[in-house]
Amino acid sequence: MDALVKELNQHNYNYYVLAQPTISDFEFDKKLEELMELEKAYPAYQNPDSPTQKVGGEITKEFKTVKHRWPMLSLGNTYSEQDLRDFDERIKKAIGSHFEYVCELKYDGLSMSLTYQDGKLIRAVTRGDGTQGDEVTANIKTIRSIPHRLSGSDYPDNFEIRGEVFMHKQAFERLNKERMENDEVPYANPRNFAAGTVKLQDSSEVAKRPLDCFIYFLYTEQRLFRSHWESLQAIKNWGFNTCEHQKLCSNIDEVLNFIHYWDEKRHQLSYDIDGIVLKVNSYAQQEELGFTAKSPRWAIAYKYKAQEVETILEQVTYQVGRTGAVTPVANLQPVLLAGTTVKRATLHNANEINRLDLYKGDTVLVEKGGEIIPKIIGVNTLKRPENAVKISYPNTCPECGTTLIREEGEVAYYCPNDEGCPPQIVGRIQHFISRKAMNIDGIGAETIEAFYRQGFVKQISDLYTLHEKRTELMRLERFGEKSINNMLAGIEKSKEMPFEKVLFGLGIRFVGETVAKKLASHFHSIEPLMSATLEELTAVDEIGGRIAESLIAYFEEAAHVEQIQLLKSFGLQFESIQKEIILSGNQLEGLNFIISGVFERYSRDELKDLIESYGGKILSSISSKLNYLVAGENMGPSKLEKAQKLNIPIISDEELLKMIGL
Repeated sequence: MDALVKELNQHNYNYYVLAQPTISDFEFDKKLEELMELEKAYPAYQNPDSPTQKVGGEITKEFKTVKHRWPMLSLGNTYSEQDLRDFDERIKKAIGSHFEYVCELKYDGLSMSLTYQDGKLIRAVTRGDGTQGDEVTANIKTIRSIPHRLSGSDYPDNFEIRGEVFMHKQAFERLNKERMENDEVPYANPRNFAAGTVKLQDSSEVAKRPLDCFIYFLYTEQRLFRSHWESLQAIKNWGFNTCEHQKLCSNIDEVLNFIHYWDEKRHQLSYDIDGIVLKVNSYAQQEELGFTAKSPRWAIAYKYKAQEVETILEQVTYQVGRTGAVTPVANLQPVLLAGTTVKRATLHNANEINRLDLYKGDTVLVEKGGEIIPKIIGVNTLKRPENAVKISYPNTCPECGTTLIREEGEVAYYCPNDEGCPPQIVGRIQHFISRKAMNIDGIGAETIEAFYRQGFVKQISDLYTLHEKRTELMRLERFGEKSINNMLAGIEKSKEMPFEKVLFGLGIRFVGETVAKKLASHFHSIEPLMSATLEELTAVDEIGGRIAESLIAYFEEAAHVEQIQLLKSFGLQFESIQKEIILSGNQLEGLNFIISGVFERYSRDELKDLIESYGGKILSSISSKLNYLVAGENMGPSKLEKAQKLNIPIISDEELLKMIGL
């Protein structure tokens, strides 16, 4: 186990820090799987430095505020090259002409302070107000490029190191697409997504979102190096991930050349940058230059202007998603922006169209700064054509003509005709076959569109009758016997997928992957879920009123119930396989419990397993049958109120352990 830990940590270092992997992802995953199996079999020998510890699992009820040992000051910044030359002149007046600059990319992410003691990561704190920030250690430990334990032996016993946590653009696009598919509000840019992720309370959820981190500054009690450049070379050998695009410059002209180079090339990077940071290299000279109240006098940031361009708004079209949300899209005269040809831009919703006061043929200003998807930020009304027609959001669905609705408190309009609106039907079936849902091999999104047009599939259950249409399928272009056999085998195999995957695959509004798991784990089968009341649904961990109302509305539709019955008849799994409970004792026999809130020592699932292993039963809602409510922090007020009305004893996790005798 120790050998595997050492080997896998080295591979992580090779991959994330050196960018020189020596084994394939498949080989790495197999070795990691082997280590996980060994740790499960021999938990007493689990190494705290194991790479398996990067999967998270710790729940943080609230983030502790920690004062920074060295304040996290902001940098002065400018958009002007003349300001940089003026900055250079001030440096020369203060310390003379013999100095160097280190130029670094200015990453668009979240500043983080990491504290190491005896080579181990002991604390991670956000910038906060610069004087103090939130401790987010459990979440930061899930980032693969941040070492839990350092390499080598020449690092100091105690030090602090600063870096930028960020998300790569490709990961942002993938995760944002998933959020939109699950009817969740997408993040505007990778920085916001990274910042939101770092503040999640469940570190296992953080681990699912691929964050990265570049380290850029070292703080120690005693000076180890003479210059910033020297320290950057050293910390890489300790196992830290530093950006390869750094340059040591001997004068301001070299700095400006570096700035111009990355202004052109920045869009080729896998992550966002919004400028260049220059720092005086010598630590002694930094000390001599000192600080203002807000920022160091020895560093400055040059910020690139957001990419903007004018083009013509040709028309606005409307896309209907699988959940019925109608999204306006601006179709533009093609224009080059930030290295790519832009033909479309997001308009978000009806409110945005009204705010911009758009007319067909308008000359619009399009921006692609921190945004991945271009957006319209303004209109040049002086160039508006005569007799231009104002853009107005439609009242009816552009696909099926049904009157659109907008729920109270929401900005999006929806088409309620989910059983008759073509893009909703196609989108729902495409979602069902997707990798995170039923993962059906041999069939893709385009195939579903083709099958719908041909009349082979009109609803999800039709997938399971395709074997009866083999002859007709053979007549379709690009469909040979082998591809049909592969597709039908994939459809048949999908019948083995667990209940949580089927539930997610149904595409119920607001029921994402995590929510589907929670519901499947709580209700165990479809019948009690279908008949659950609002009260019973909101009693489930992390299920709020909006999700509960969506579930009730879904199961009230006869067509949805009919689909579920058909899928059941085809052999799909609508029941969870119950894990066998091994009793450790009978101290809680005959007692019913509900667990609510957040606990320091245990997750709710761990407490649930503990109760069941000592003979207790977990109920789905508060009623007179309940014997105890195990309450943690941030418990819902409605549950507390109902428990008090029914005089149900409210106990802590410590009191529960005493009842068991632990």
